[in-house]
Amino acid sequence: MFRIFIFFLFMIFGNILYSQSTNNVWKEVETETEKLKKAIDTKNEAAEAESYYNIGETFFNDRNFSKSEEYFLRSKNIYEKLNNKQNLEKVIRKLAQSQENQNKLRSAQSNYQKASKIGYSKSKRSLNANDASRLSSPAPENKAEAIQNNIVISEKENNKQDLAASYSQMADVNIENKNIPKAEENLNTAYQISKEQAPQQALAINQKLTNFYVDNKDFDKAIEAKRSVLKENFVKENSQKKVEQIQELAEIYIKKNDPKEAIVLLKNAYDIALQKGHTLEAQKSVKKLDSLYNISENTNASVQLYRDFLGKLPDLVSKDRSLVDNKILEDTEQRISQLEQEKKLKDELIRKKNIFNYSLIGVLVLLTGLIIFIFRTLKKVQIKNKKIALQSLRREMNPHFIFNSLNSVNHFIATNNELEANQYLTKFSKLMRGVMENSSEDFIPFQQELDLLQNYLALEKTRFSDKFDYEIEVDESLNTQSLKVPGMLIQPFLENAVWHGLRYRTEKGFLSLKFEKNNDSLNIFIEDNGIGIEESKKQKTEHQKSRKGRGMKNTLERIALLNDLYKQNIECKITDKKEEPGVFVEISFKLINS
Repeated sequence: MFRIFIFFLFMIFGNILYSQSTNNVWKEVETETEKLKKAIDTKNEAAEAESYYNIGETFFNDRNFSKSEEYFLRSKNIYEKLNNKQNLEKVIRKLAQSQENQNKLRSAQSNYQKASKIGYSKSKRSLNANDASRLSSPAPENKAEAIQNNIVISEKENNKQDLAASYSQMADVNIENKNIPKAEENLNTAYQISKEQAPQQALAINQKLTNFYVDNKDFDKAIEAKRSVLKENFVKENSQKKVEQIQELAEIYIKKNDPKEAIVLLKNAYDIALQKGHTLEAQKSVKKLDSLYNISENTNASVQLYRDFLGKLPDLVSKDRSLVDNKILEDTEQRISQLEQEKKLKDELIRKKNIFNYSLIGVLVLLTGLIIFIFRTLKKVQIKNKKIALQSLRREMNPHFIFNSLNSVNHFIATNNELEANQYLTKFSKLMRGVMENSSEDFIPFQQELDLLQNYLALEKTRFSDKFDYEIEVDESLNTQSLKVPGMLIQPFLENAVWHGLRYRTEKGFLSLKFEKNNDSLNIFIEDNGIGIEESKKQKTEHQKSRKGRGMKNTLERIALLNDLYKQNIECKITDKKEEPGVFVEISFKLINS
């Protein structure tokens, strides 16, 4: 209940808490907005383009690349109109870098090429041409050559930001070439270069470095890298960045399977966020702590944490300076887009927006309780109904199989073959007992499922000894004792192979059942050389066509329910073999260990 309440509470504040930018961003944007207003009033297009560029660069340095792209585009359009090549080359390069950081690689490559063609300065022309080549070339050696050329140029011009970016790009090439030591060296170099002049870039590179260590399972180095950045002044002096870095360090400990240290760090981050007034960061710490408590089944700690957060939330929000800063930034951006509109229209639009927001808040507060009740009730009923349906389908067994099995017993008795009748009846009773014993479980141990399938095929082999042989292969890497699978999910496919394919052969056929492990999935292959699906349909009598089979329909319904309830992603593919008669069935789903 506490979690759901917090969720709706943050939905209410959604229009206000859209980001927690650094405090200086809105100040720089507001300053440039005043210059922009003056430039528009005096029709000074060069100054207008410069203001747009400066605003874009402010967002770029804050790593808000979508916003920086927006303002660089405005600046570019004006410089193109003025044919100001020097500034046009500069802004197009920044635009390309913004797009590259958003993974808009085609647009970035195109703009690097445009900047290189302007060619106002030789070094900038080379830089842009190298970056265009780097993005367009699939070969790692070509990328490395282009990056190395840019490193030389950036070092010569003492361009620290581009130099750090180039070393980071070189690390990507090293990773692609599986040169792990060199990738580590280049990332560390990029970090050392950027940390003095570009703190936001340094933080991004540090995160890339820690992700690199984590991907290579070197958690100790990842922890060391993250702890080193916590000692930097630009982190220690910025409480929000400090909280973010502590949270990221906790994530590394979680991946290292050290939840105790992660909990200590997240508590520290939570305390700093409360003290300094960082609402969203406090909320993130609460969510992560709740997740860890949930894993350890420490419900009391989780509930106490939500109560503490809820109790301190009003005071936290009241002293959260970022809420005011972000609102000012939002209003400033609106002002930029509305500078050419009349002030009366601007004020009216803002007033209507505020009325709508406050009305929405009031409605959401009144309806929160009702929504929570309805949502939880419907969810419980839906899940319960699906589980009942799944249980019902598990308990059903193809009536054709039971009927035919009893007919076989009757045939053995009628021909005075008591030994065969007893043996068949014994196998049949074991199979039925196994099915009934496991009918209450959605998943059963793989070994039990294997025993049931072997018993079933032995029964069918007894009935149709002259029609087919069979073989069961199990991947040796599969742990048949701990692995769990849906019970009797495969049996209907085997029954179809025997009854609709193999028994119509004039010569003895063959049925193959294979279980293979593929990473974290189990692949099951069922193959027969019977008459095939299409031929089986042709040979059906009118009476058989009028009867609706339940075995396969139940199985497909079970698969749908299992996928829905347990997110199993069970996939089933049934096809007629092309080169020879027969049917090939492929089933795959995630491995589940007890």
